[in-house]
Amino acid sequence: MLDLRVCFVGESFVAGVGDQKALGWAGRLAARAMAAGQPMTYYNLGVRREISTELRARWSAECTPRLPEGCDRRLVISTGVNDSVHENGRPRVESERSVENLAAILAGARDKGWTTLVVAPPPNVDEQHNERLLDLDERFAAHCESVGVPYVQVHQPLRANRIWMGDVAAGDGYHPSAAGYDEFAELLAPHWLLWLTEPSSGLPVVR
Repeated sequence: MLDLRVCFVGESFVAGVGDQKALGWAGRLAARAMAAGQPMTYYNLGVRREISTELRARWSAECTPRLPEGCDRRLVISTGVNDSVHENGRPRVESERSVENLAAILAGARDKGWTTLVVAPPPNVDEQHNERLLDLDERFAAHCESVGVPYVQVHQPLRANRIWMGDVAAGDGYHPSAAGYDEFAELLAPHWLLWLTEPSSGLPVVR
């Protein structure tokens, strides 16, 4: 069986901040794959408070030694929440630059021959922030569709998910506990498992 290796890159939700099980959604997805009979090596490279500009600067150096030639090399990306946080009256990263950063990462991964999947930024308790995230979500989706990269829009279903929103509200307003991450992973699981077995199947944007 081909040596499957997957790097998850992005911010605190990738890292699983707030999860008592220390898995986050990335660890839960890896466990789902292995339980389904798909052995893999997964690397969680999430960084708390990271913006997409910082991710753009580090992703290749961190992922390249973990995804050597001869393997089935995969990259899962989730970024944008920290970009759209307001500091001093403006986003930490303007949405146009966020899309440019994601586009650069996707182009670099394509040049390396890696298979990529992008997961949308999830919601929080700040409705004004959520509106900015929805705008960024649509921009990310449009770009991914234009370059044929699968993109899973999780923002809207999680915003309507009482377990996720209640769990986030009970915490710091952004990060859920294990129960919230369970919901996040459950939402992603069917798309994740399909992507692992048939990375080019279906429409590139999953709503």
